[in-house]
Amino acid sequence: MAHTIWRPAHPVYIADAATVVGHEEHAGPLGAFFDLHDPKKDDFGMDTWEKAESEMQRLAVNTLLGRASLNAADIRAIFAGDLLNQCTGSGYGLLSFDAPFFGLYGACSTAAEGLALAAQLCGAYGGPYVTVSSSHFCSAERQFRYPMEYGGQRPPTAQWTVTGAAAFLVTDRTESPAPRIAEILPGITVDRGITDANNMGAAMAPAALDTLLRYFRESGRKPDSFDMILTGDLGAEGSAILRDFAAAAGCDISGVQQDCGMLIYDAQTSDKHSGGSGCGCSGVTLGGFILDRMRRGVISDILFIGTGALLSPMSVQQGQSIPGIGHLLRITTREDTAQ
Repeated sequence: MAHTIWRPAHPVYIADAATVVGHEEHAGPLGAFFDLHDPKKDDFGMDTWEKAESEMQRLAVNTLLGRASLNAADIRAIFAGDLLNQCTGSGYGLLSFDAPFFGLYGACSTAAEGLALAAQLCGAYGGPYVTVSSSHFCSAERQFRYPMEYGGQRPPTAQWTVTGAAAFLVTDRTESPAPRIAEILPGITVDRGITDANNMGAAMAPAALDTLLRYFRESGRKPDSFDMILTGDLGAEGSAILRDFAAAAGCDISGVQQDCGMLIYDAQTSDKHSGGSGCGCSGVTLGGFILDRMRRGVISDILFIGTGALLSPMSVQQGQSIPGIGHLLRITTREDTAQ
């Protein structure tokens, strides 16, 4: 059957994760769950924002490998991506690691895309693999809205690019209990004609809906089968659209859906409009906050849908509409994963 759910041939675990964030992200409601942060300028000791983003990736991978007592040579491959042209943040950030490298571009869905690919390879051939995703507010602004000082007004639907990097260790064996990637449903590119680059939530929500409905049709499960349906990153605008469209399709997710872009900042004290976005947003939220809740048994079974707006500066300048994508992973600590 086309577009079917992927299930790793053997158990695959997210054994650990490491997160690095900027000072505003650390000051937010999830700050205590992140491993490292820049206390003030978000430059991480570098002389450009792009180098700072690469340094975040390096720090995240170093922290992850150190905690797992692994060397880079122990890793079968690294999957990494960011928002910069030709994934330069990843290319430069991972130069010092002696491991095969796959560069990815899935926009805000990059964390989910990397985990999906690593899980399939790990299930078939064994691990471990590392996946990395990152974004930096200033490097993204320089690429999409240069110069940053031009003073453009952000509408309420706009989202704020998260400064953060997350690295995950995906393996087929673990010495301590760890969440498993039990199911994967790759996203299909969906374009509903949205051309407003300041409303990426509206561009991504239809893709998230398509993936969710396909998953429920094939799996036979319902939204209340899960502790959480975590999207990343639709923001407030895209989440409202997703919930409304899902309800119209007979699928009420309002009781379980949460969004990484809405969790990472405090909407009452931080003026981030519709919430956070960027490759680092869902990565650090999943790697820091969500996996901690799973390890402590607060939640045990979630659907994680990484959503991405597949635009570029050139496509925006040419007036093209914005395609969206939504990759789904079922992450669980439950033993009863019978299909």
